[in-house]
Amino acid sequence: MKRLLFAALSAGLVASPGIVAQSTRESVQGVWRVAEATITGPGARTIAFADRPNLTIITARHYSRVEVQADGPRPILADLAKATADELRAVWGPFVSEAGTYEVTPGSLVTMRPIASKNPAVMGPGVFITYSYKLDGDTLSLTQQRNQNGPFANPFTLKLVRVE
Repeated sequence: MKRLLFAALSAGLVASPGIVAQSTRESVQGVWRVAEATITGPGARTIAFADRPNLTIITARHYSRVEVQADGPRPILADLAKATADELRAVWGPFVSEAGTYEVTPGSLVTMRPIASKNPAVMGPGVFITYSYKLDGDTLSLTQQRNQNGPFANPFTLKLVRVE
């Protein structure tokens, strides 16, 4: 689940040459928060992100995102030097970060290419993820399409809301 959402949120970042020239409110450039993720296939459901800390920043060609994928607050370690492996996983495991480049292609598609990520499996030569996108006012919807391994059998959709 965490990998699914991590890959998905990589997409919260879209712009096109036509959009870039428009006003900020008509562009995907800006600062966004994930509001919800809708997962299809087995175990289909919608996950609300209202109480989950996250932020996505999109510029003309680059994106950066951070997110906590936990249902509640993460524990605070009393002494990092004495923390157990389980305690460290509870604190840092749910934290996701990624930054990279993206490009928009015809058909309202955006392809993300991570440059730096907490998860090394989603960065590197040839790694990408493509989403279809729709911008409706201050709401950006991204639907997973394919990655370097092919199309997704059960794509998910992210709904992001503009912060600024």
